[in-house]
Amino acid sequence: MKWTPPCIAASLLLSGPGAHAQLLPSPGSTLGQVGGVLPGIVDQAENDLEGSGLSPTRLTQRLAATRAARITQLLRRHGDSVELDDRGQPARRGVILLTGAKLTSIEALRRAGYGVASEAVEGINLSVSRLIVPQGYSLLRAMKQVRSIAPEAEVSADNLYFSSGDRTMAAAATLASTVAVGSRAAGLIDGGVAHHPSLTGGIEQRGFARGAPKASSHGTAVASLISGTGIVRGAAPGAPLLAADVYGDDPAGGGAFAITRALGWMAARSVKVVTVSLVGPDNPLLAGAIRLARDKGVTVVAAVGNDGPAAPPAYPASYPEVVAVTGIDRRGRILPEAGRGRHVDFAAPGADMNAANVDGGKSPVRGTSFAAPLVAGRLLVTGNLSTLRSEAKPGAKGRRGYGRGIICDACRN
Repeated sequence: MKWTPPCIAASLLLSGPGAHAQLLPSPGSTLGQVGGVLPGIVDQAENDLEGSGLSPTRLTQRLAATRAARITQLLRRHGDSVELDDRGQPARRGVILLTGAKLTSIEALRRAGYGVASEAVEGINLSVSRLIVPQGYSLLRAMKQVRSIAPEAEVSADNLYFSSGDRTMAAAATLASTVAVGSRAAGLIDGGVAHHPSLTGGIEQRGFARGAPKASSHGTAVASLISGTGIVRGAAPGAPLLAADVYGDDPAGGGAFAITRALGWMAARSVKVVTVSLVGPDNPLLAGAIRLARDKGVTVVAAVGNDGPAAPPAYPASYPEVVAVTGIDRRGRILPEAGRGRHVDFAAPGADMNAANVDGGKSPVRGTSFAAPLVAGRLLVTGNLSTLRSEAKPGAKGRRGYGRGIICDACRN
C-alpha cells in the first residue's frame, strides 16, 4: 500500500476540497468522514463573527486544517485506492480520464504502457478514455507524461468529491425500494437513499460505484428535503426521485467519472433538475459534462461548500452553468462556515432544521448541503429560474452573499 506523507496533504490547507454539510454527530464522535465541519469550530465562529473575535480568514484556516487532517487520515487508511494528483487534490489512485484524444495519441499511450478503456457516457454524447497508469507511476508523473503524448486532449484525474456526515452510520439501513419514475422526477447525485416513511413519491436508484446503491445517511437526508412528506416535508413534497449513488462502499467513491456518468443517466431520463450536494476541485471532465447536460435541458443545483468565507471556489457550484446555493440560519444569517463569492445564486435554510435519518425518524442537520435540495425542489415546482427569482426574498439588509435572495425560508422541519 502506498501513502502520501502528511506534509503533502498539508498543502491542501487553502486549496483542497472541503466541508459542505454536516449530519450533526453525537457527543464524543471523532474526526469522522472527510468533508465534515467540527461543531466546536462552527459554534465559536457564530459567536466570534458576531463580535470582534474570529476573522473570516482565521475561520477558513481552522476549517481547512480540519479538512487536511481528514484527508491525511483518508490517505493513510486507503492509500491503495486514493492518492493526490498533480495539484495536490485527492483522486482515485492510478486512473487518468481523457477526452478529445486522437487515435494516434491513444495508440502512443498504449505503447507507453497505459491501459486504455473507452466509454460513451449515455445521455450527453461524451466519449471518455479511462487510462490505467503504469505500475510504479504516481499521478503527478503520469499526468505530465500523458499531456506530452496527447497535447490535444483534456486530461483529468478522477478527483474525489465529498459529502459530509458519517456514511457508516447507515450500514444497517434498508435501501429504499426502487420504483420506476417518470420524467417529472428530481435528480439526486449523492449516496444511496434509505427507506423512510416520508419518501412516498417513488425512487429509482442506480449505483455508480462499487457496492452501490447502498443506503446512506447523507443521501437520505438530502432526498427528504427535496420531496419528503410527513415528519419531514421537502420543498417539492411527494416528487419522484432518480437517485444516483456515487459512493457505495468504495473508499475512492464520489469521483468525477462517477458523477459524470450519473449526470448522463439523468439527462437520458429527461430529468430537469439535479441536486449535487458535493464539493471538490475544478475538474475538466466534470465541467464538460455539466455543460453537455445543460444543453440537454438539465439544471444542476449545488451547494457552495462549508470551507469558510475566505476559501477558494468549490466545485461544481462555482461553474457558471450551475445554480449555486448557500445556507442561512433561523435568524436569516449566512452560515459562518459557508463559502462566499459572486457565483452564489440563492440562499436557503441550512441550519436549525431536521432531515430524514436512516432509522425512519428525523435528526438535526447543518450545512449548505441541506440548503441546495430546498432550492432544487422549488425549482422543480416553479418550472424555471425566472419564476424562482421572483419568489426570492431579500437577505439581511446591508449584507452580501445571498445572491438573488432567500428561497423557501419557511422550509424548516
